[in-house]
Amino acid sequence: MPAPISAEQKTRDRAALLDAAEALFYARGIQTVGMDAVRAAAEMPLKRIYGQFPTKEELVVAVLHRRDQRWRASLAEYVERHGDPRERVLAIFDWLERWFTEPDFRGCAWINAYGELGSTSPAILAEVRAHKQAFHDQIAAWVQAAAPVPAEPVTLLAEGAIVTAAITGDPTAVRPARNAAKSLIDDATNRDPEDDGR
Repeated sequence: MPAPISAEQKTRDRAALLDAAEALFYARGIQTVGMDAVRAAAEMPLKRIYGQFPTKEELVVAVLHRRDQRWRASLAEYVERHGDPRERVLAIFDWLERWFTEPDFRGCAWINAYGELGSTSPAILAEVRAHKQAFHDQIAAWVQAAAPVPAEPVTLLAEGAIVTAAITGDPTAVRPARNAAKSLIDDATNRDPEDDGR
């Protein structure tokens, strides 16, 4: 009889499994990736995979949830290096442009998941909505500290830049969005438009 798997091994298995599944789902799409491909990439028996995640849907939700935490933490770390509230808002778009230039950039993982499964999986839809709300709330906090303007236009500018960059393959697609956000902030605070914040 095989020895029971330790809690430490289960933690390592979970991390390896999520790493493998995230890379595959993001690069190739969720529906095109079977569990055999995940098993091969994770170098783990299917029995151990299903011991962690009884269904593929649960695995997808876990991948999205973990990616949300890492993605928004990276954004916050970059934005909050800037002391000036206005610079923090503009830094959102600078961070996005850096992300868009990464060789594995394939657009928004949550929009991609929604496009594939959002209409058929309530659990995935809930995770996508949770991410989008959390992203909005992050932006709202930075915008409210910078100027008396609503967060929604800035959020929509960021979301639109993500989609446009993914479709066109042009990381500079974010720059008009940055300029528009800058104009919103500057108009609300009567700031000199010649100060571009770079």
